[in-house]
Amino acid sequence: MTQHANIRGAMPVGRIEDLEPLEGLAVLYLRLWCEGPCGQSQVWNDLATGLGASAGRAALAALEEGCTILALHGRRKLMRHQPGCSCLGADEACFAALVAGAATGEREDAMLLATLLVRPDMAPHLVAALRDFGLAVKRMLLRGTPAAAAAPKTARQLH
Repeated sequence: MTQHANIRGAMPVGRIEDLEPLEGLAVLYLRLWCEGPCGQSQVWNDLATGLGASAGRAALAALEEGCTILALHGRRKLMRHQPGCSCLGADEACFAALVAGAATGEREDAMLLATLLVRPDMAPHLVAALRDFGLAVKRMLLRGTPAAAAAPKTARQLH
């Protein structure tokens, strides 16, 4: 864990398995998405399996939009841990809380968290995208699909 101690936003603030399932999947899918085509394919497979092709495509588009907003309009580069890491970084914790808040109707809290990550003028767009993504992940969790049930529990290694 000490290798991230000096990198702003990556400092471990918890463990991914301590998150609620929605938050855990949000962080895992963020990590996978940022890994590139192989990780993005895994996210697509999980979403399509859990939601069906059409809803899975919409959820994937919402995640992609959120990640694009973070990359293009972020206050700084969003720091994250590797997909298999059990640590939860500070930026990832903020992202998880933003997704959960947006998906559960806590718009003001989600907006506040969004302004920590992106310029204030982009916060509503980030919240809208991550709300759609979060709601899709919630539907997947409610359906109890194998991907949704297993994903947060797979992160066990450190870095």
